[in-house]
Formats: sequence, structure tokens, C-alpha cells
Amino acid sequence: QVQLVESGGGLVQAGGSLRLSCAASGRTFSSYVMGWFRQAPGKEREFVAVITWTGGRTNYGDSVKGRFTISRDNAKNTVYLQMNSLKPEDTAVYYCAADKSYGLGPSQYDYWGQGTQVTVSS
Repeated sequence: QVQLVESGGGLVQAGGSLRLSCAASGRTFSSYVMGWFRQAPGKEREFVAVITWTGGRTNYGDSVKGRFTISRDNAKNTVYLQMNSLKPEDTAVYYCAADKSYGLGPSQYDYWGQGTQVTVSS
């Protein structure tokens, strides 16, 4: 089992940047695929990015490709989401998630953090 705690959210102007972090408990962090998802009010939870166990493969949602970068540091049990060129439509609660298997859908992930709010003003 793994527990996840996100941090780094906040208020930023359009065009700005934020870096989210997700710290995981436990000694088996490298056995989990890590994903970032987001959910805006009234909308379904949306895939943002995923990174495989050792970081060898990443994938991004179409709306964030070229602007967001996911990375992980297995020595620190932490996954990051660097968000650049932020837009008002990026406003949402951002969640990190973990699972033993690779996937892009939120239903495929067993473990979730509590979320961190990102608000982008125009």
C-alpha cells in the first residue's frame, strides 16, 4: 500500500509556471506507475500525465502536451509535474495516483492523494 500527498498548487497568472510534487510513503515507490489527473468543477476527472516505474516512458494528455513535464525521483519517493505556459482552462484540482500497472484511465489507479488546487487567472 502507498499513501500520497500532493503539494505545490496555488494561484498563478496565465503564462506562468508551477511545479507540483507528490510524496509517497513506503519503500516500494519504484514498483508503482505514477499518474497525474485533474478535475475541474462540474467535469470528469481528466488524465494529465503518466510515468512508468523507472521513468523510462511518459505520456501526456493532448491538452497539456508540450507544456507539462512529469518526472520522478525514486530515491526521494516523489513524482513531479512541471507546468509551464499555464492557461485559465488548466484550473482544477490536481491529483497524483499510483498503481502497479500502466494505464491512462483514472479507474485503473488504486491509490490517490487528496489533491491540490491550481488556479490560473486570466
